[in-house]
Amino acid sequence: MTATLPELTLPAAAQDLLFREARTANAFTDEPVTADEIRAVYDLVKYGPTAMNSQPLRITLVASDEARQRLLPHMNDGNRAKTGAAPLVAILSSDVDFHENLPEVFPHAPGIRDMLHGNVDGRASMATLNAGLQIGYFIVGLRAAGLYAGPMTGFDAAGIDAEFFGGTAQKTLVVVNIGHPAEDAYMDRLPRLDESRVITVA
Repeated sequence: MTATLPELTLPAAAQDLLFREARTANAFTDEPVTADEIRAVYDLVKYGPTAMNSQPLRITLVASDEARQRLLPHMNDGNRAKTGAAPLVAILSSDVDFHENLPEVFPHAPGIRDMLHGNVDGRASMATLNAGLQIGYFIVGLRAAGLYAGPMTGFDAAGIDAEFFGGTAQKTLVVVNIGHPAEDAYMDRLPRLDESRVITVA
């Protein structure tokens, strides 16, 4: 970041909490994380935008030991131990049948549910993209709550779908370990691309 860039409205301490000082955690303390804490996070981040207000993200909290044991065999070897040790784990999935809620959440287009009904591939693409947006909001929301996240995509998605979402239209996208960081929680900070390499003015 160059010195010539303008200051942002959000106070620097909040910027640091959400972005500059926030890290991906790989190890956590034993301090528990409750479902109510996650509900409070969602109550904030639900206002993040999605196309047609579609809101396809679904959050499954793996809170019980029994549910954790069902999840672990589907995690890649490098992710299994830390997922087993995390205070709370969330499976973040997309609901391909999000269109069923559109009459309620997007009433400006009364025919949109019927238009999307037969387009399963199109809905799946929309669900993945917009749930991906919501996953970003969710991770930042965890940081706003003083929690740390360890998002992972190293797992057998089809296996998790069969284990947790059989008979539904939910598709696993990300598994997130959630908690308070232990002393050895982080790897070294990796470089970020400078804005001059990312932003193009046409």
